[in-house]
Amino acid sequence: MKKVSVSGSPRENVGKKDAKTLRRQGLVPCVMYGGKEQLAFALPELSFKDIIYTPESCVVELKVDKKSYEVILQDAQFHPVTGKVIHCDFLQVSNDKPVKIDIPISVSGAAPGVLKGGKLITKLRKLRVKGLIQDMPDQIDINISKLDISDSVKVGQLEIKGLEFLNPANAVVVIVKMTRGAGMGEEEGEEEEGEEGEEQAAEGGEATEEKAE
Repeated sequence: MKKVSVSGSPRENVGKKDAKTLRRQGLVPCVMYGGKEQLAFALPELSFKDIIYTPESCVVELKVDKKSYEVILQDAQFHPVTGKVIHCDFLQVSNDKPVKIDIPISVSGAAPGVLKGGKLITKLRKLRVKGLIQDMPDQIDINISKLDISDSVKVGQLEIKGLEFLNPANAVVVIVKMTRGAGMGEEEGEEEEGEEGEEQAAEGGEATEEKAE
């Protein structure tokens, strides 16, 4: 997984008043748990550019008060109006303790159903997995080269050594959906459109004759 390094400062006081003061200074109140003790600290808003505002999942090397911790983001709270990050929870990780994390998917291959005119729909852009941090991939590859129209890839069909998928097994990740004209050649589609036009013209002529009567 991608690694991001950030530096924070310890929080001497914990509470709403202290949190508001930090936010006015462009800092985000944070908490780290999962280790021997809980750590309260603050990070500059700009630190979240490569942690939250990115499609990739990452491991964060956190430096606070001359100590380093390896953590992952567990939860983030945002201001309802401005959308700014106002609080974050981080989980300290270790090589022998499984963690739960969201991993983005990537799609590879050319689906036969799409070549026939179908449309590829991505239902889940990230998948929740459990495993050791060293087994976590940057992305989960979804091969669509065998998908015809109406075919899909479900969570239960995926297998990655060392990882357990936490989404429901019957949850659809990607699907090729039928679209109007899918499966027919160009000439067939044009012929169908021509027939529809002739039918509409005929109906219009009948309606005109009825009015004349």
